Amino acid sequence: MTDSLQQARELLAEHPVVDGHNDLPWALREQVAYDLDQRDLTADQSAHLHTDLPRLRAGGVGAQFWSVYVRTDLTGDAAVSATLEQIDVVRQLVARHPSQLRLAHSAAELAEARAAGRIASLMGAEGGHSINNSLGTLRGLYELGVRYLTLTHNDTIDWADSATDEPRHDGLSRFGEEVVREMNRVGMLVDLSHVAASTMRDALRVTEAPVLFSHSSARAVCDHPRNIPDDVLARLPVNGGVAMATFVPKFVLPEAIAWNAAADEHMRAHGLHPLDGTEEGVRLQRAYEAEHPRPRATVATVADHLDHMREVAGVDHLGIGGDYDGVRFTPDGLEDVAGYPNLIAELLDRRWSRADLAKLTWQNAVRVLGDAESVAARVQRERGPSVATLDQLDG
Repeated sequence: MTDSLQQARELLAEHPVVDGHNDLPWALREQVAYDLDQRDLTADQSAHLHTDLPRLRAGGVGAQFWSVYVRTDLTGDAAVSATLEQIDVVRQLVARHPSQLRLAHSAAELAEARAAGRIASLMGAEGGHSINNSLGTLRGLYELGVRYLTLTHNDTIDWADSATDEPRHDGLSRFGEEVVREMNRVGMLVDLSHVAASTMRDALRVTEAPVLFSHSSARAVCDHPRNIPDDVLARLPVNGGVAMATFVPKFVLPEAIAWNAAADEHMRAHGLHPLDGTEEGVRLQRAYEAEHPRPRATVATVADHLDHMREVAGVDHLGIGGDYDGVRFTPDGLEDVAGYPNLIAELLDRRWSRADLAKLTWQNAVRVLGDAESVAARVQRERGPSVATLDQLDG
């Protein structure tokens, strides 16, 4: 073991990772239809998943935002129901493993879970389609423990433009702005991963609370629309938000963009969604990779993004969001949730201080959650729940 790796593990024992995004719940839906007996997380699940409890411990993870994502081909009430099922499986996982996991709904509960030796389990809903244009549904998700909402996933929705779809609103519609205001009021973090740059800018204009990018990297380093432009990164110090760098090769490695587009088209040609995580989908993906070797991202690739993001936004506004179990491929050295020490060791070698790394792994994420709670307490004294509708504001 290198000195840097040993130092990284020691640092993570004191300042563990708060990871912004892990798609384990959706992987469990696709692979085993939520039959948790088939995926015992206390055992090695590397044949099926990026995530299990021993590897979370090995990776120095102290808190995880579990994504309660549903695909955008689920719409309306079907999207809401699927989101509720995702929330349910997170709760089942915590109930099955009380000595390892603990639900957390606040910055204080996150710290309490860590003090008790548990991995704090938070939830984030990935995509505004999950609320079916209903602020009441948004509030219901908050009451069930959801602490961020990613405003879009890969498709533009009725009130917000996505980074990877045709724009319809030049950012946020009037109802979309009301969604942001209501999220501020209840204390739910506004997650700007996946959204168009115009949506990022609109949200930053409207929000009274710090924002989150749960799994996005730097567009100046890799020119993919899923990444954050420098002008947006530069606004984070004023807003107080946190950008959590992701590990997804096609978002961090320029050479991987075209390769992934071709691999996605290969999936569609066989009648499968590009994000299909079933055994059939995985077999097809691996066969394509065997015939067309992919460009390989590394730990250094991710560190390059963090170096740039620190330069533009400052170290007080950075975090980590790996996107494990939501992607087919991962960087060398960051193959699964056990890999975080490798990234911290790389940053140590780049002369990041222990104080800066403690902010990156733990402190910034805890602060932004607490700041959102403080804003909510103030706003709730000023106004009650919004009853606005999409038709009223955008019709």
